[in-house]
Amino acid sequence: MKVICVAGYKNSGKTTLVTRLVDALSKKGSTGTVKQMLHHRFNPENTDTGKHFDAGADVVAAITDSELVTIKRNPTLEDSLNALADSGVEFAIVEGAKSSDLPKIFLGDVEGSDDISNIIVQLPVRSEWDIDALVELVLDQPEWVTLDSLIRKVRSNPDIRLSGGIATFTGIVRRINGDVETTAIDFEKYEGVADRAIEKICFDLKQEDNIIDVLIHHRTGLIRSGEDIVYIVVAAAHRQELFETLTEALERIKDDVPIWKKEFTIEGDFWVHDKL
Repeated sequence: MKVICVAGYKNSGKTTLVTRLVDALSKKGSTGTVKQMLHHRFNPENTDTGKHFDAGADVVAAITDSELVTIKRNPTLEDSLNALADSGVEFAIVEGAKSSDLPKIFLGDVEGSDDISNIIVQLPVRSEWDIDALVELVLDQPEWVTLDSLIRKVRSNPDIRLSGGIATFTGIVRRINGDVETTAIDFEKYEGVADRAIEKICFDLKQEDNIIDVLIHHRTGLIRSGEDIVYIVVAAAHRQELFETLTEALERIKDDVPIWKKEFTIEGDFWVHDKL
């Protein structure tokens, strides 16, 4: 899923630009939006869903003839984007969230704020924007990937009809390793080379008998203990090849992909010199 944030101050034309981008991107694939609405409430206390929520429900789903709304506690921007990716959305536009680290189209002047980062293009407010150019900018953004989005992609493979199963592996940051407690790991990759190495692993494994599809995604940057590092999804005709290929994919990631890690522990931090 490609993600872009449209940010700016009040009355800068954010909603107008978002709707124009939605109109253009929806012609290329499924499109979703996220709107930060601070100090608003979707389910007021005098509604049935509000009463459910106030009684202590952690998640409330409201269904009409044409809409489904899910209300949950402790919401985050990451949660909303993961939900869009899990549902199969190909393009996500976030309106607002100017303090996030998402790639941004910013409308107007930044006004000297230090908490606005990752502006990839700055545009005049309420203008005749070049939507085609902005669509190309969105297409150039990195993929936002979840495990469910990879599984959905494998299921969309026309050859899935030959598959008898889908298996997945999720690698996470181990918090306790012997007597050492890890708080986070910072992953760095050899740009371009690492991605090509992963593509080659997937290509090679798909040449094996009865292997329908293989997808791999490895996150980079700072990942905290308990959070996901790597996803592997394999579809195969039979379970024997399925699990053998899943294991082979993991070993080849460790051996062939130039990704390095700096480990942060309660006793200090250090670079792990071997590849994963």
